Amino acid sequence: MFKTLVNAFKVKDLRKKLLITLGLLVLYRVGCALVCPGFDLSSAMAGSSEGTTFFSLMNMLSGDALSNGAILALGVSPYITASIVIQLLTVAIPSLQNLSRQGEDGRRKIAFYTRIAALVLALAQSIGIVITYRSYINTSFLNLPLWLIATGIVLILTAGAMFTVWLGEKITQIGIANGMSMLIFVGIISSAGKGIATAIGQISGSNLEGLWSIIMYVAALVLIFGFIVFMDLSERRVQVKYAKQIKGRKMYGGQDTFIPIKLNASGVMPIIFATSLLTLPQLVMSIFWPESSAYYWYQNYLGTNSWVYIVVLAALIFAFAFFYAQITFDTDDISRRLQQQGGFIPGIRPGKTTSDYLRRISRRITLFSAFFLAIIALIPSLAFKAVPNDIIMTSLVSAFSTTGLMIMVSVALEFDKGLNAQMLMRNYKGFLD
Repeated sequence: MFKTLVNAFKVKDLRKKLLITLGLLVLYRVGCALVCPGFDLSSAMAGSSEGTTFFSLMNMLSGDALSNGAILALGVSPYITASIVIQLLTVAIPSLQNLSRQGEDGRRKIAFYTRIAALVLALAQSIGIVITYRSYINTSFLNLPLWLIATGIVLILTAGAMFTVWLGEKITQIGIANGMSMLIFVGIISSAGKGIATAIGQISGSNLEGLWSIIMYVAALVLIFGFIVFMDLSERRVQVKYAKQIKGRKMYGGQDTFIPIKLNASGVMPIIFATSLLTLPQLVMSIFWPESSAYYWYQNYLGTNSWVYIVVLAALIFAFAFFYAQITFDTDDISRRLQQQGGFIPGIRPGKTTSDYLRRISRRITLFSAFFLAIIALIPSLAFKAVPNDIIMTSLVSAFSTTGLMIMVSVALEFDKGLNAQMLMRNYKGFLD
């Protein structure tokens, strides 16, 4: 990847795209550092890193912008949630499903609906944050009433979220890779840097035990990182043959190919779905019924890092993994297309038999992927239980969550593929010229 970057900087057009991407990312990080007037969340979010809560997940994706009370505190969270909702509705609503098949015009309309949904979610999340942390609003700011300051903060946070969407779309249009993914990548890197700096700051001259903790953590991090990369690149290849067809004076087909089925096709989505579903009731009760007995019961028995939470989270990850795999890998559609194009799987009859065969393979792969995702998602919770009072290890575990590592791996591989594709297109252009 580093060699590809060096080669890309030697090309004028690619160098320009990379510098524009870097400039927009720097602008995003500047917005994450600008504190929203009259709102100080630094003390409120001090302990939110212990585990994976709704706000801690938002804070990780925004690069600690939420804990800073910055104008871009929401980051890409509203847009990501809106994209997931629209994607699910596209499968459930026939009109949206037809719209997704109408080429570029249909994708443009779906993108517009996604922005509208992101705006609504950004407004709702801004109101939720302000209500939850209303005690941290500076009422002496410009001697204005509380409701007016709160309204201004909601508008600033909502506008910041939509500005983040604009930045992501500009990076996609002008830069190399997907803009939203790049913003998430930079945010996770920033959060990790802060956590590592906190851990290093806890080491004194004679604290060799703390240094040993960091060495063990780095070794475990390398192993986890390598395992995630291995899983992300792994795929099951189903062999496909195409019958020879004579059209006019030419013969088509006759070649062998394969259907690539990724081992972890759903990525980090089942973890995000499961975490959001478990933490959403706690978030709603903390906003509207913070003193109720139901809130304290949910916090004790279904709160982050409790054993019930760990079991339920694993079960939800399994359920969402199979659900998402069924959405993204339509075996009936693949079987129909193969039959129309004269393709077949050796030893398998075309039509329903092929569909059942692909569905059986998909279920086995999804089962293995669900085990992998459940283990990855539960590592932070188990680590916090193992070292509940170790400040250094707590900072390190918070620095690089396994969910963040999965996102980083996916984005880095996507960026590398995009850069290689740009280099390959340039080579083809030079060959044709």
